[in-house]
Parts: sequence; C-alpha cells; structure tokens
Amino acid sequence: MNIGGYQKLTLIDFPGHLATTVFTVGCNFHCPFCHNPELVLGASQLASGTENKTEREFFEFLKKRKGKLEGVCITGGEPTLQPDLVQFIQKVRALGYLVKLDTNGARPDILKKLLDLKLLDFVAMDIKNQPARYSETVGLKVDIERIRLSVDLIKNSRLLYEFRTTVVPGIHTEKDFLKIAKWLSGAKAYYLQEYREDMILDKNLKKKTKGKKIDLEKIQSAILKNFGKMGIRR
Repeated sequence: MNIGGYQKLTLIDFPGHLATTVFTVGCNFHCPFCHNPELVLGASQLASGTENKTEREFFEFLKKRKGKLEGVCITGGEPTLQPDLVQFIQKVRALGYLVKLDTNGARPDILKKLLDLKLLDFVAMDIKNQPARYSETVGLKVDIERIRLSVDLIKNSRLLYEFRTTVVPGIHTEKDFLKIAKWLSGAKAYYLQEYREDMILDKNLKKKTKGKKIDLEKIQSAILKNFGKMGIRR
C-alpha cells in the first residue's frame, strides 16, 4: 500500500466508533475542490504492492492500540486504486478491527470484490454531482455507468453506508441536488458537506466561487424526504 500518512485518532470519520484514519496516495479523479491535493498529485508514485515503511509503522501502531481503537477508516486519494487493498484490509481485520472504506465509486469491480469477501463494515461514497455533470465536475471524462453501478452495489448491500456531496458554490446549483436526490432516492443516508477553500487542488477555482453562495438548508429541505437520514456537515 502506498500510504501518505495516518491520523492516530478520529471521533468523526467512522460513525459510532473510535478509529484511526489511513490515507492512500493517488486518485483517478481531478476534482478542483479536493481538500487533499497532496494525495491526488502523488498518483505517479503508486506502489506495486510491496509493504513500505509507513505501512509497517501503521500495523505496529494498530497492534499497540488493540482494545482501545475499534476501527480503521481507509481514505485517500482513492483507495481502490491500490493493487494490494484486499490484502491490506485482510491484515487489518485479522487484528480485530472494523473497516470503513471511503471511495469515489469509480472501481465497482474492486468494491464488489470487497463486499463479496465481507471485508467491509461501512462504506462512504462521494457523489460529485448529478450524472449529466459528473465529468465536468471532476475534471476529466468519467464512465458514469461505473459510478451508477457502485451506487447500486452499496444501496443493495447490507452494510452501513452513506453518500455525501461537497457542495461548491459556482459548480453546483440547487437543481443539481434535485436530480441527485432522484438518482439516490431510498438511500439510507446522504450528507451535504460545506465547501472549504483553505486547501484545494485547483487554486483557479477561487475565481469561480468568489462571491457565490448556495443555501445548504434550502437544499436539505427540498430533498430530505428521499433519504432515511440526511444532514449537513460543516
């Protein structure tokens, strides 16, 4: 695994559990509003599947925290790009930890494999925009059918899961969320995440967002009925 680092304790990344978050390097999307640009820009450094120093340190840390921490949140970047993700998760679970995966949904083949092997306890998938505007939003051509397949796999699984969208003024419109709600209708949980501009992948985005506002509460009110649970994260 190509690990960019890990956060020893998180109270929010894995709902209901004390956890640690591990960050993988590399992403197949190029969202201008990404708040982990250093992980995206490290895509050319993807590991070949061999254990590195950071991975060894991470597992040493997990062994020491057994009985104190409950789960591991695997995020990125995009974890499903890692060639040894299955083996990594198997090692985590062998130590008795629950596993949460954060994904952009571009690799339904990997997601299905993880689900079939029962290696996941929670999945969080980022929904970038309504299907018709996906490629425009993430900054490159996206196979939207693969995204749709990932959504269906998650919705039809028996796992705890959530979908979430970072709401970016100047990129998203209120109408986009009506279409997202129709697409995801019936999902257990959907969250709107407030956009923060302190660290983003594309600094030019600030020109597009300058002076723009979007009412998260208004969006929530309009689409709340489509989901089992819905909230706003700031």
